[in-house]
Amino acid sequence: MSAEGGTKAIVAALVANLGIAATKFVAWLLTSSSSMLAESIHSVADSGNQLLLLLGGKRAKKQATPEHPFGYGRERYIYAFIVSIVLFSLGGLFALYEAWHKISEPHPIESWQWVPIVVLLFAIGLETYSFRTAIRESNRTRGNTSWVDFVRRAKAPELPVVLLEDSGALLGLIFAFFGVALTLITGNGVWDGVGTAAIGLLLVGIAAILAVETKSLLLGEGADPEATRRIEAAVLAGEGIERIIHMKTLHLGPEELLVAVKIAVPGSERADEVARHIDETEIRIREAVPIARVIYIEPDIYRPAESTVTPG
Repeated sequence: MSAEGGTKAIVAALVANLGIAATKFVAWLLTSSSSMLAESIHSVADSGNQLLLLLGGKRAKKQATPEHPFGYGRERYIYAFIVSIVLFSLGGLFALYEAWHKISEPHPIESWQWVPIVVLLFAIGLETYSFRTAIRESNRTRGNTSWVDFVRRAKAPELPVVLLEDSGALLGLIFAFFGVALTLITGNGVWDGVGTAAIGLLLVGIAAILAVETKSLLLGEGADPEATRRIEAAVLAGEGIERIIHMKTLHLGPEELLVAVKIAVPGSERADEVARHIDETEIRIREAVPIARVIYIEPDIYRPAESTVTPG
């Protein structure tokens, strides 16, 4: 996944959410609707999340230092995890609190009754634009992968985060629309609170999914099966390499992969021949998987009884 595609989707979502947040706050001030307040805070949280993703992308580009010799690529994962915390606390928990307050003391929408409906329709239009941008950018790298697998297996966090946020935002707007509409039809403010509660539960659920997926990235994920197969084929394609004794891969960032492989070489080969084969192998690995930036190859003599670690 290119960083450019993720950045484009983030900027589209940020522009949409800033416009949506402003109109929702105006609607809340005019109507005192709890659904509109919950949606306003939701949009503010989303805007802050997009800024966090942009900041993480910028910090990830810093050059490696002696203290961080493998660079700062994982900054993108850290900021994506912070996004899940913000969405859970500022978005989900606030909406649930506001829902409890509204249901306990329901009040109908008595003034500017048409405002929330117009604002919600406007917000749905802007959010649809943002969602379409995220889908279009994701399709460039998703291939035949299902959307669920794309969110679960993507190594770059930005597009999955924006996709989940935008889908949650659209559903939240629909919940708010029905809550406000039923409140206007029945004159019972409880429906406004019910819509707010639905928004809160939705945001908590999305935050939980984001937290689980970004936690896995933070712990360190290896290359996907297709990339692993290409690396193995590249290693075995050259001369002087009998087999892979074992191999490990680790994403140092979305677009930077560490490859550590122990290879079996013939016992009769001279040191200079082994060194040449290793250099050629590194070139083949980088050609097969360009994001393999850090490669360690260890030559050894194959001993079946001592080979207890399977390639992976």
